[in-house]
Amino acid sequence: MAAVDFAQQTQEELPEPRAKARPRRGLKQAWQYRALIVLALPAILMLFINNYLPMFGIFLAFKDLNYTEGIWGSAWVGLKNFEFLFASNDVWRIIKHTLLYNLAFLVLGTVLAVLLAIVLNEVRSRILSRFFQSAAILPNFVSMVIVGYLVFGFLNPDLGFVNKSILEPMGKDPVAWYASPEYWPYILLLVNTWKTVGYSAIVYLAAIVGLDQEYYEAARIDGASRWQQMTKITVPLITPVIIILTLLAIGRIFNADFGLFYQATMASSMLKETTEVIDTYVYNALLVTGDTGLASSAGLMQSIVGFVLVLTVNYVVRKISKENALF
Repeated sequence: MAAVDFAQQTQEELPEPRAKARPRRGLKQAWQYRALIVLALPAILMLFINNYLPMFGIFLAFKDLNYTEGIWGSAWVGLKNFEFLFASNDVWRIIKHTLLYNLAFLVLGTVLAVLLAIVLNEVRSRILSRFFQSAAILPNFVSMVIVGYLVFGFLNPDLGFVNKSILEPMGKDPVAWYASPEYWPYILLLVNTWKTVGYSAIVYLAAIVGLDQEYYEAARIDGASRWQQMTKITVPLITPVIIILTLLAIGRIFNADFGLFYQATMASSMLKETTEVIDTYVYNALLVTGDTGLASSAGLMQSIVGFVLVLTVNYVVRKISKENALF
């Protein structure tokens, strides 16, 4: 008994063993995936150069830039650049155009992209599937300058396809498209949809292909139709992807596609009534005033509004369905 008591007493007096230091798992994992990191470096560098270095220009939104004195030597003007941006009587009309066009692009583009992805998923021939996928995504890589000339080929008042091959044989008068602003909301919606819907459809198609086929087999056994499979299985299961792409699009809802609104319209001043947006307004103002601070303040305003909208919409999504939120 004395030996046992002595052993217990000795064990109590011994200091507790120190916890072993955890290895630096972050560095080990980084070294483990070093090949992938090296492959990703060009993209990371491009992201840093294109997206983060230009953020240095935020200072220009609050300065009266003097090229001889440089950015730091130029005088601070506070919010005067923003005051000039909102001084125009047309600014609210321009903001309305930007928001309504982007909302229309978002809603119509999402619906058509999901439908196109479902249709492409039904193509069983591998050759035809590859062909249709390539044809769908091809317009996304066409320069907007080329798109502008394609639109001009259709809508040229004298020799355009629409006037010469459609309206004239029907006995109707030709339309001066570039002097008729009332048609252009529909024309721009059509052109933007043709150019962008294919890319989104390929993203949704990738999500559909990755779905578990057991859901569809069970639905077919229960006698579900194609429409029921689409509405009850496909669309609900790809909803997280739809939400992510929608949130990313909402972040740029205050940014218009400058190429679309400038090149496709051939910069016609007669169309400003329905086609002028924030980006074209700033560009035209720069041509007249050469004020760099105006462009910087407009860009900063667009970024802040987009950031707030993304946070707001993501907060609403988290309240409704936490697992579908972006963050």
